[in-house]
Amino acid sequence: MTIRYGFLSTHPPTRCGLATFNAALSTHLSEVAGPSGIVRVATTSDDIRPSPGVAHTWLDTTPSGWRDSAEVLNTFDVAVVQHEYGIYPGRDGGEVLSVLRRLTVPSIVVLHTVLTNPTPRQKSLLEQIVVAAGAVVTITEAAHDRLLLGYAVDPAKICVIPHGASDYAGEPARRHDNRPHLLTWGLLGPGKGIEWALRALARLRNLDPAPVYTVAGRTHPKVVEQHGEAYRASLHRLGASLGVAHDVNYESAYLDDSALGDLIRSADVVVLPYDSTEQVTSGVLVEAVAARIPVVATAFPHAVELLTDGPGLLVPHRNPAALATAVRKILTKPALAAELRERSGHAEPAVRWPAVALRYRQLASTLMGAGARPVTAAGV
Repeated sequence: MTIRYGFLSTHPPTRCGLATFNAALSTHLSEVAGPSGIVRVATTSDDIRPSPGVAHTWLDTTPSGWRDSAEVLNTFDVAVVQHEYGIYPGRDGGEVLSVLRRLTVPSIVVLHTVLTNPTPRQKSLLEQIVVAAGAVVTITEAAHDRLLLGYAVDPAKICVIPHGASDYAGEPARRHDNRPHLLTWGLLGPGKGIEWALRALARLRNLDPAPVYTVAGRTHPKVVEQHGEAYRASLHRLGASLGVAHDVNYESAYLDDSALGDLIRSADVVVLPYDSTEQVTSGVLVEAVAARIPVVATAFPHAVELLTDGPGLLVPHRNPAALATAVRKILTKPALAAELRERSGHAEPAVRWPAVALRYRQLASTLMGAGARPVTAAGV
């Protein structure tokens, strides 16, 4: 059965985790589907020039823009909706619910955030989204369990499909004069915890050779809009005060898949020092695991799920001493590093994008076969 998918999400050229996820999923689903299209959610500060695959742009300043967005999605067979609080217009992004209620085609809602302590409005909104959706996907078991325990939802609607990963595994790419290479990548902003990694790096200067640390990625557009480059500047000042400024490479240019693959394969350790204790989805974590690079991460939920007895080490939040100790173990114990790389092997086929896209296709086929339709509300 050929299925035409309509996607609702942020989307490139917007640069955020949701846009990257949607672009990859739509690309891989389109390879086994009929013509598909994206309804792109954008702000007036985004680059809103026409881009391939975008059938409609929903600007946050468009009054009742959800109506036109729903009508475009209704021209496809199945709507795939990415959900994150705040990316849609309305309080807590509430206008996405109006879209879902106006759909006449089956819908799959992908939850990228499930909060432990939502506000009453956030909790009610998410519960109503689950009611209106044909099916709901969480990306991790942690998010699935959190949703069932903390929200009044129908468990039969909810399934887990992992975050997809690109094929970045392969022969190591050496860089930095064979110094050990630590790597963090992704959009930069407060909460990424880079300051803790810099403090950990200062504790590793007695290694011979001492490691070099790459921080790759532009500052998040919303952070730039509100605070400029204050966070990045604070990291430069901190590195200088710690005496590690010359051991840190900031690569703020956008990297295509080939350049990112080379960068990932050059890493000895991927460092994810995130501050959040709520994060149930990390695309960077999945990419690192699939590429068989040992990971040192703070104990955010997705990391706990993937790294416990898995291909990395967990450390407490905001603890540079523990971060440095874990990195030191991997860099100085080749047998441990090799063991961690091997632990990721069992997960590789399941998290590659083609396998993940197949799971979405199977879910969409089930919805269409069951004739699933959204729950509508009077007056919508």
